Amino acid sequence: MRKSLLGLALFAPLVCSAAGNVSVQPNTVLRLPVKGDSLSLDRISVGAEGALLIPSQVKVLKIGELDLAKNARLGVFPGGDTLQIEVRHGNLADGSVIAAQGSSGSFEKPASAGRNLVLRLQDVQVANLLIDVRGGVGAPGYDGLDGGSAQTSGCLWGSGRPAGDGQNGADGRSGAAGGVVRLEVPEQFDVKRVKVRLEGGAGGAGGKPGKAGPRSSEKGCWFYSVAGEGPGSEGKGGVEGPKGGEGRLEVQRF
Repeated sequence: MRKSLLGLALFAPLVCSAAGNVSVQPNTVLRLPVKGDSLSLDRISVGAEGALLIPSQVKVLKIGELDLAKNARLGVFPGGDTLQIEVRHGNLADGSVIAAQGSSGSFEKPASAGRNLVLRLQDVQVANLLIDVRGGVGAPGYDGLDGGSAQTSGCLWGSGRPAGDGQNGADGRSGAAGGVVRLEVPEQFDVKRVKVRLEGGAGGAGGKPGKAGPRSSEKGCWFYSVAGEGPGSEGKGGVEGPKGGEGRLEVQRF
């Protein structure tokens, strides 16, 4: 889901009034423009199939009224700090999502964990809600280098050289852990309407084995021939990295 959101080429202009109202049109992705780490808004409205992206530096988001239409979502960028979202009133339609998965690893950086969330829902009607804090997929292992080619010895001088062995692929890196979600809801709230995904990220794929160096061909000399040198051995593929640890859900009623 995160890739599909971030992969959209165009971001429509944000509709944000001085009174603190943010409106996202249907089938539109917007990024919330903030400078600090705390934000208080009177109302957020996201149309059907739309999404509002919350930058990683935000730690506290207070919302007077939150309306998510069918299949609308709040997308949370990965970050090391816990994000607290407090909603006083609202309506979350069928297919509502709060997505805060970790990012996948790469050769330059490891995978990141799912974002830790504290979600406080006061007077909020929920048809169903998915909270996704899965960990990022681990970085892949490096591929092994191919072995060098064999070299046949000369007719009068020069020794031959056997082919080199392919290097082993490196093991994949660990997947990142799932996040921790604390759901704060009234006593009468039906928690079964909320589904939380806490899985750790899959381990990174192992690197491919290096290919064996090829043998050299036979060399013909004046009165005899020189046999070619044999091929090398193929390396071994790397092992998939371990899966990240499971996250945790805490439910607190008030």
